[in-house]
Amino acid sequence: MLNHDPSSPTIVRRDAVASDLTAIVAIYNASIPGQLATADTEPVSVASRQDWFERHHSQTHPLWVLEQNDTILGWLGFQPFYGRPAYRHTAELSLYIDPAHQGQGLGKGLLQGAMVGSPALGLKRLLGFIFAHNQPSLRLFQGCGFEPWGYLPQVAELSHQERDLVILGRKV
Repeated sequence: MLNHDPSSPTIVRRDAVASDLTAIVAIYNASIPGQLATADTEPVSVASRQDWFERHHSQTHPLWVLEQNDTILGWLGFQPFYGRPAYRHTAELSLYIDPAHQGQGLGKGLLQGAMVGSPALGLKRLLGFIFAHNQPSLRLFQGCGFEPWGYLPQVAELSHQERDLVILGRKV
């Protein structure tokens, strides 16, 4: 549980289930027009994310949702980094909050949960790949102790503008 105010409905973090995929995709798609959080330029479909969803495993690379009153407020996914065995103790994080619920500390709660829960998943390092112009996400990750581990200049083009990618990392 994330909410400590007894007068407010409880927010629960849990493993995502198949019926959550529509809400997960809707939250992801809501981030596309702002061109801050994803390199996708067109909405994705639920069908196109089915394999991605099925690659998450609660014991190694979970996909968590935040839920309040049967509504998904946001999600965090652990992805294997680089797909080779030597990197098995490192995961890339994806974190998305519904626009209506941003700025309420939900992302921070998910990120802190990821750091606390990573050792039980066999993870020693977490990574965030964040556009350099995405100041809210950079502040969030850096505020949770992530440090710059890499910088890729002009690797993405969004609306005819080249964008840089910052790799932030943290040992857990």
